Amino acid sequence: MLDENSNNSGSTEGSAASAAARPAPRVRKRLLPTLGDARNSIRDTLRDAGLAPGGGHPPLILVACSGGPDSLALALAASFFSRRGDYRVGAVVVDHGLQPGSAEVADRAREKLEGMGLQPVLVRQVEVPASGMGPEAAARTVRYAALDAAVEELSADAVLLGHTLDDQAEQVLLGLMRGSGTRSLAGMPVARGKYLRPFLGLRREQTVEICEHAGLDPWHDPSNRDPAYARSRVRTEVLPFLEDKLGPGIAEALFRSSRILSADADYLDAVAAQAFEDLLAAAPEGSDPESGELLLPEAQLRNLAPAVRHRVLALAALALGGAQPSYERLAAVQSLLRRTGSAGPVQLVGKVSVYRQPRAKSVHHGASSYGNLVFRKKSST
Repeated sequence: MLDENSNNSGSTEGSAASAAARPAPRVRKRLLPTLGDARNSIRDTLRDAGLAPGGGHPPLILVACSGGPDSLALALAASFFSRRGDYRVGAVVVDHGLQPGSAEVADRAREKLEGMGLQPVLVRQVEVPASGMGPEAAARTVRYAALDAAVEELSADAVLLGHTLDDQAEQVLLGLMRGSGTRSLAGMPVARGKYLRPFLGLRREQTVEICEHAGLDPWHDPSNRDPAYARSRVRTEVLPFLEDKLGPGIAEALFRSSRILSADADYLDAVAAQAFEDLLAAAPEGSDPESGELLLPEAQLRNLAPAVRHRVLALAALALGGAQPSYERLAAVQSLLRRTGSAGPVQLVGKVSVYRQPRAKSVHHGASSYGNLVFRKKSST
């Protein structure tokens, strides 16, 4: 008869030896919740843009990266989709050459991006011209030109930009300071063409947290704290002051306002575009943007809601090749519809003039113009 205790002892020893031979279970590193939120934001933004993941030839997504915390966090979150095979993910680093050592900053950013597995990674050096538009606007113009060229060169499907909720709050305050309309107060859109901003719902401090968690060492642009720039003053002085005096949550409140105003602006722009088409159809013969002259029926213009009429008048100026008129210039055009005081002309940017014609006279092309507002583009010859 076998000894029961002896059998049990042997079994226990065998199990222990077998367990020791097996490799220890792999401990999976816990995902940083903020990084999970960042990935979800990218996924939703790409899908809303109609870019479905996967397939035989996944869409190519480029990350615009400066080497700062926002764009590095964006690149890190986007690299997840590259590893899964959902999208091909590359990057573009634009070196503006505005500060000493900018080439080294761009090269370090390239190394970090390649270390994340992003391919291809392009570094583009640009020259910011000294122009009347200001250094920020000039840098933005050449930066987007470089990104546009990279999109065309690589046949990319989208470019991800790292703007955050804080950037949006600053944008709304700057628009408010300029006395701009609904479209400006709506801030930056989530999507404009191939440019997508998936981080507009994330705070700047969250991108810093992602970089710290991943062991990244982002570059901090000194111009972001330079009081010479209006945006920097808003960032370092105005928003902190508002938070201190009015309580926390100012940035989030401005972001919510931008989303509401964006939806309103989209609706009003669509209504105005249709109203403009209707006015063009009702205009007398000879009214044609190609001829440099547009006639819009005054009675129909007066019947439009002020917010729609304001946009329609701007569309007429743009149709003739002019620029977006200021609020003051559009107010002067609207005063012509009251048929009191001056009959014009009101001069708009882009050599466009607007006037109402006396009953006895016709416009340049001989069409009957009384009862119509006349927009004329001055010939450059």
